[in-house]
Amino acid sequence: MANTLPALPTFLTLQRVADILAVSDKTVRRLIDRGDLPRHKVGRQVRISERDLRDFIALRRGF
Repeated sequence: MANTLPALPTFLTLQRVADILAVSDKTVRRLIDRGDLPRHKVGRQVRISERDLRDFIALRRGF
């Protein structure tokens, strides 16, 4: 039996998310604070999962 891990999520920095969305990192922090964008704490650092970012973008495509 192979010892393999399930696919793990990819986590992005706030600056990377800001670059993808073409907004400031301050705007990304506001989205997190409002609860619009889920965040994950890794130690003292804040990260956004790629899946959560994709879901966020998909939900707002119609606007």
